[in-house]
Amino acid sequence: MSSAKHFIHDPTQLVTSSLQSIPLLNPSVGCDVANKIIYRRRRRRRRRQRDADADADASDHAVSIVSGGGSGHEPSFAGFVGDGLLSAAVTGTIFASPGAEQIRRALTNRVDGANGVLIVVMNYTGDVLNFGLAVEQAKANGLRVEMVVVGDDVGVGRKKAGKVGRRGIAGTVLVHKIAGGLAATGASLEQVCHVAQLVADNLLSLGASLGHVHVPGRTASDSQQEGSDGGDEIEIGMGIHNEPGSQLVKTGLTGLVNTMLSQLLDATDEDRAFLHISHQEDQLVLLVNNLGGVSNLELGGIVTEIVQQLDRHYHIHPVRIISGTYMTSLNGSGFSISLLRMTSTGLGPGKDMLDLLDAPAAAIGWSGSLPPAVWTPGKWEELDDQQDSDTTRVLPQSNLKLDHEQTSRALRAGLERLIAAEPDITLYDTEVGDGDCGTGLCRGAKALLEYLAQGHRLDDAVTVVAQIARLVEGSMDGTSGALYSIFLNALCNSLRMLSPASPTPVSTAIFAGALHSSLASLGKYTPAQPGDRTLIDALHPFVTTLDRTADLDRAAQAATLAAQNTAGMPPRLGRSVYVGGSAWERVPDPGAVAVAALVRGLAEGLGRL
Repeated sequence: MSSAKHFIHDPTQLVTSSLQSIPLLNPSVGCDVANKIIYRRRRRRRRRQRDADADADASDHAVSIVSGGGSGHEPSFAGFVGDGLLSAAVTGTIFASPGAEQIRRALTNRVDGANGVLIVVMNYTGDVLNFGLAVEQAKANGLRVEMVVVGDDVGVGRKKAGKVGRRGIAGTVLVHKIAGGLAATGASLEQVCHVAQLVADNLLSLGASLGHVHVPGRTASDSQQEGSDGGDEIEIGMGIHNEPGSQLVKTGLTGLVNTMLSQLLDATDEDRAFLHISHQEDQLVLLVNNLGGVSNLELGGIVTEIVQQLDRHYHIHPVRIISGTYMTSLNGSGFSISLLRMTSTGLGPGKDMLDLLDAPAAAIGWSGSLPPAVWTPGKWEELDDQQDSDTTRVLPQSNLKLDHEQTSRALRAGLERLIAAEPDITLYDTEVGDGDCGTGLCRGAKALLEYLAQGHRLDDAVTVVAQIARLVEGSMDGTSGALYSIFLNALCNSLRMLSPASPTPVSTAIFAGALHSSLASLGKYTPAQPGDRTLIDALHPFVTTLDRTADLDRAAQAATLAAQNTAGMPPRLGRSVYVGGSAWERVPDPGAVAVAALVRGLAEGLGRL
C-alpha cells in the first residue's frame, strides 16, 4: 500500500485547490469552483475583427466535448480541457462521480452547445447514471447531446462483468484525443460521436499495481481493499478506484508483461478476447500509462519490456508509442497498457484516427506523441560512430618515455592497494555520504587491471595516461569519476605540452610539474580546497610535496597523513554537507582515503616505500 503521508490531508481542499491550479497553468481555461468544472474560455476579439475572423478557427464553431469523473485520476479529466481536446470536464470528489446537477450546469452554462455536445464517460455505474441523467435533462431542454460510454478494461472478463460490462480505464484518453481532434476540424456531432464510438470499440487496456493507494481523508484501513498488501505480489487488473484486481502474481517485470499481453491479445481466451487483432495487417497505437507513483526511470524500463515482447511474441510494431501520466489512481504504484487498433473513420484524408491522434492540442495533461514526421518509417539512420570506437580511436603520443615493467608494477600495486581499501572506503562513505564511493573506485581499478592483464605496452607517458583516463571515464560514474577523469585528462594534456623534440625518459620532476598543472586545471571545475574534507585534502599535499621535493615517498606519506587528518574535519563540500549527523567527527573522508591508498601503492610498486 502507498504511503498515508500527504501534503494536503483535507480531501475537499485537495480537490478544490487542484482544480484552481489548472487556469494558472493554462490561461485559456476557466474554473467553476462551486460546481467543480474546468471549461474552455471563449476567445476575445475586438468588434471590427469579429467579421473578418468569424471563420478563422473551426474550434470556435465546433462540437463541444465534455467528460469527467471522480477526482484522483489527474490529469484526467480536467487536465485535458483545451483546444483540440475537451471543452469541459466535470469533477467529483475523490473516486466519486460528479452529480447530475454539476453536469447539467456544465452543459448549459459552460460550453457552446450550438453545434451539439458529445459526452464521453467511462463505464462506471455512478458516472453513467449521473451523466445520463444530465443528458436527458439537456435533451428535454432542446440541446443536441450524444453520449459514448468507454469500457476498455480486459481485467474483468465477460463472466465476471456480466451485464455491467468492461470498466473504463486509461484507453479513454485516446477517445478524448481523437474525438477532440475531429471536433476541432468542424466535423458534425454525428461524425464526432461515430468516431468516438469507433475508437472505444477498438480499445483494449489492462493495468497492474504493486498495491493499493491511500485516499486522503480516510484511515489506512478504510483505503485498503482486499488484494495485494504491497509485499512481493503484483495485482493484475486492479481498477483505478482501488478496486481489487483479477489475480495476484509473484513475478518479475518480464513475467508480468507476458501475462498482461496474453490477456490483451490471446484470441483463444473466450473470457477476454474482446478484440481480434491481426498481427500482420492491423496497425496499433500503444499507450503505457503511469498510475501515478512509478518513476519516469522505471516507466521507461517498462515501456522497453512491453515493446520488446510485442515484437518478439506477436510481431507487433506500434505505429505510435505514447508513454506518460495520463490517468492515475492517486499515487498508485502501477501502470496500464492500452492498445488501439487503427480503423478507418471513412471521413477522408486528414481525419483518420492516426491523423487526429497526432493533431495538436493545448491541454496541460496531454504530452502526446512526437510530430508525425518523426515516425516516418525509413526516415532515420544511425550516425557512423566507427571513427570514435575503442578499436579505431587514436590515442595521443609523445616523446616522454616510460619503463614498461616499472610502470606496470607501480600501477598494479596502486590499484591493488585501492581495491584492498574498498571495504573501509565504502564503510566511511556509508556513514558520511551515499555509500557508492568505494564501489565506484573499485570498478575503475578493476577495469584498469584488466587492461594491464591484456599486455598493452606502457612505454609512452601521454598514451598511458590517455588510456587510463578513457578507462576511468567508462567505468566510474558520480562525482569521483568526474573528478578523476578531469584530472587525468588535464595530466595527459600537461605531459603532451612538456614532451621534448626527441625521446626522453620521464623524470620525477617532469611528472611533478605536470601533476601541478593538472591540479590547477581541476580547480577550474571545483571550488574544493584543502580543509574542505574532500579528496583534494589528500591529492593537494601529494602533488605539492612531489613538486617541491621530487620525492615520491614523502609525497605519498603527506597524502596518507592528510587523509587521516580529515577525521574530525567539518565538511564544507560534497555529500557530507547534506547528510548531517556527527559521523564526520570520527570518520575520515572516503575520497581522501582512496587517493592516499592509490599513491601509497604506486610508491610501493616503485620500491620507494
